Parts: sequence; C-alpha cells; structure tokens
Amino acid sequence: MPVMKGKELRIVGFLCNWCSYGGADTAGVARAEQPTDLRIVRVPCSGRVDSLFIVKALLNGADGVLVSGCHPRDCHYSAGNFYARRRLEVLKRFLPVLGIDDARFEYTWVSASEGQRWRQVVASFTSRIHALGKAPRLGEDAQALLKAVGTAALPPPPLRTLGTGKNAPLDSLKEAIKEKLPELECVIGWRQGYDAAHTTPLFIRKTEDIDKLVWGPLNVANPAVYLPRFKGGKTGIVVKGCDARSVVELLQENLIAREDVTIFAMPCEGTLDMARVNEKLGRYAVVDGVVRDEAGVVITVDGKEHRFDMAEYAQNKCRGCVNPAAVLADVAVGGAPEIPADAPVPLELGLLDAMSLEERRAFWSSRMKRCLRCYACRNACPMCVCRDHCVSDTRDPHWMTQEADVAQKLFFQTIHALHLAGRCTGCGECQRACPVGIPILALRQQTARAVEELFSGYRPGLDPAAVPPLLGYETEEQNIHEREWK
Repeated sequence: MPVMKGKELRIVGFLCNWCSYGGADTAGVARAEQPTDLRIVRVPCSGRVDSLFIVKALLNGADGVLVSGCHPRDCHYSAGNFYARRRLEVLKRFLPVLGIDDARFEYTWVSASEGQRWRQVVASFTSRIHALGKAPRLGEDAQALLKAVGTAALPPPPLRTLGTGKNAPLDSLKEAIKEKLPELECVIGWRQGYDAAHTTPLFIRKTEDIDKLVWGPLNVANPAVYLPRFKGGKTGIVVKGCDARSVVELLQENLIAREDVTIFAMPCEGTLDMARVNEKLGRYAVVDGVVRDEAGVVITVDGKEHRFDMAEYAQNKCRGCVNPAAVLADVAVGGAPEIPADAPVPLELGLLDAMSLEERRAFWSSRMKRCLRCYACRNACPMCVCRDHCVSDTRDPHWMTQEADVAQKLFFQTIHALHLAGRCTGCGECQRACPVGIPILALRQQTARAVEELFSGYRPGLDPAAVPPLLGYETEEQNIHEREWK
C-alpha cells in the first residue's frame, strides 16, 4: 500500500540476507500490503550492521532506522545476531544523549518464512515514525533553545577528601624504580613541564632521570597512552588509579603483554582541572613558583598569587572516583583511602540528563561548532590504538567528509564513543586534551552507563581476565529481551 498518512518519510532498513530479506520477499510474493516509506539495504548478517550505520543515517536525514535479522539461535552464521543484539541495545540507550529519540531506531528478528510477521513489523514501525513525524535536523532552532540549556552547575561534592599528595611517599617510589630499572628499557612517569605549573611525560632510561619524577595534582596526563608503542620491550609505568584501569584494559585486549609491563603505583588524591586553572591564571609572562599544602596549590605568576583548593578545582572525574588506588600493580606504595560504594552521576552527564531531547540537540549543535577536528581527543585516548587506520580518515569506505559542519563533527565524536563502548575507563583524557573545551567525556560516560546497566555492573579496566561485553555474548541475555511486535 502507499505511504500510511501524509507525506512519505525516509526510513532505512538494514535486513539480513538469509532471513529478514527473505521474509520481506515472501511478503512481496504474497502481495501483502506494505508502506512504501522503507528503503532496504541488504547485508550478509545482522552481525555486520555496525552501530555507525544507524547513527550516520539518522544524522544525515533519515526519519527512522530498522534493523532486522535472523531469530536468535537461528543465525546463518551461528552467532552473528548475538553480537548484534548487544551492540544494538547499547546504541538504543546511547542515542538519547545525542538528542535523538530512541523510538526512531528499532531492531527485530524475522525469518524467511515469516512474510506476515514482516508485514506486521514494517507497518508497526512505519506507523510509529509517522506518529513521531519528520525527524528534526541537528542545528535547527539551536539558538532559540540555547537560552533554555543550563550549562553552568556546581560540581558534585567529592566522595572523599581530595588532596595534593604532599605527603605521598615519593622517595619510596623512586627507590622501587631504581631497583627495577636495570631490568627495564624505560619507565614512563611525569616530570615538570615548561614551567612549574605544568607537567609533561617523563621517560626514565637512566638512573639520574629518576630524580626528575614528580607526583601531585599536576600529574593530569595518562601515561598508559604510550604503552602500546613500547610493545615487545620491557617497560615500566607509574600510574594513578584511573591510569591503572587503562593499563588493565590494554591487557584485556592483548594490546600489551603482562610479562613486559611493570606497574608502579601510588594512591591518587586528585588532580587539578588545568583548563579552569589556566583560565583563572589568564595571560602571564612567567611562573614565579608553585607551593602546595595538603588542601590546595598556590601558583604565583608575575608576582601575583592564585590559590586553587582541591575541593573546588579538582577535575570532575576525581570527585566521583572510586578507584584512587591501582587495581593492578607490581609495586604499590602508600595506603588507599576508603571509598563509598556508590558514585554520583558525573557532572557533564547529569547536565545532559536534565535536558530535553531538543535541548540536547541544541547543546551539541552549539558545542560542535567550536570543534576544530584536530583529533586531539583521539590521540590522547589510551584505548584509541588504531589511529593510523581510523575510519574517520578512510576514503574506502568514505565514512566522513571534510566538511566542517556540525553533523560531521558530532559523527566523529560518536565514532569514538561507540568504539569505546565497554572499553572506556573514564580517564577523561579526551576532554582534557580538547583545546576548545567541549564536554565530550559525557558521550563516553553514557556508553559506559549503558554497558554497566546491561551487563551486570560491568566496568572496564578492573579485571585483566575479563572479556569486554561487546566482544562476547550470551545465548540468553539477562537484561536484553526479545523484540516482539503486536
């Protein structure tokens, strides 16, 4: 039959070649009336449907997307739809954070003999999309809505007392490194940067380099990003709690070998939000000095003192951190503080939770206009190890254009977030590296929340022997239920 009501809408369907495409063909042979809004893309298996297919379609004008494959336990390739089920369910929970109604995407199962079921599925989904109407485009009415979007909020109170690590046993750590250094090619840590108010990576290769090692709230960078480059050699690494989770995740994915890495750890008392620190310092000629006490840091620039209390200027990730101590270490120095079991919703994610879908679209439209597409977020991420073969750069297939529009920029961030689903350890390096202050960590936090809710509280980077959820499946999923259409 023709379009159901009014103007025909743009609906994209990804159908499994062996079952759902056959079911659609069966319905056609039986002359079953169907809406004409659907545009079908035939794929070998639902397991070959990348989540990015759906996001790209929705960001580029589709009013709805339907994925259909073989029934679970009846896949032509044995397990393709089991993998697809996990991936697509995570995506369904991720779309709202972009400002996209998750009702515009659905996945289901139809066999080749179920022509009537296919007719029911396509009619029901098309009816739903017509009820929702034409999908709003990214950037539409953004300026009008921005006034309604609250972007300023007080940071949540920290789970524990934050400090500067003034009394951390750094000398003991240096002695431990000195003892192990003859067995290692290099030990990665931190050193003072171009001035006393900043740090840079330190690569310890000689005993005299150990004296350059520093510890404290200025150690903001995650040294785990360098580990894959040393694969095959004996390497040491000094870590905070969040850094250690990244090391564990690299071990889970066999990107580094456990026997090649020596982990030195001390409990972290918190790190400063250097974007806010630099904003307060403003333009200056010289840093005269940095003095810290247990509660904060005093930075003197051009003869003027500026105090930064950790309770106010710590990174938001530090406020809700439940892993200040390394979950895996060969040499652990210092005692770990007690942490409450439940962490608060991160600030950036909480802000988005409080917005409507329209406000979220306006929020990302305004923020993505700042994006330079410098890819600093990708290069700073310890889990983004395929940057030389990144799909955002490839021209075969041509995933992205070089156009500097909001949709392309948000699509890149979506690529990064979805490739990190079940892998992101929340170190925050992506957001910290962003030169224009876009809160992109919220996208990764949403995928992490979806994975935790769906897969029995799974959090990446805690167990080297664990398998990331999207790299496995269960025949009977505990929190994912079969899709039924009535």
